Amino acid sequence: MSELVEYIVVSLILISIGVYGIVVKRNAIRMIFSIEIIANAANLNLIAFSRSINDAQGQVFVLFSIAIAAAEVAVGLGIIIIAYRLYKEIDVEEFKSMRG
Repeated sequence: MSELVEYIVVSLILISIGVYGIVVKRNAIRMIFSIEIIANAANLNLIAFSRSINDAQGQVFVLFSIAIAAAEVAVGLGIIIIAYRLYKEIDVEEFKSMRG
């Protein structure tokens, strides 16, 4: 099997795990981890295709993507910590009923 196909298969598995985590689990921290798994799958695709065409532009995009993902996690965890302090719960379904 080609090296590029192997990377795509691993990326597909990571995306499947991430989507499963978002759809099935209603815990906010697990949802953030699932989003990060999906972002890492996209980064893996960018790196694989960048290597296959011998261009470094995809690798630069991955560096920016990692920086943005780190900021996203920092903000998301901050929101989750504040919500837990207020409501003693981090279940996403409970957050929906607390509006208003």
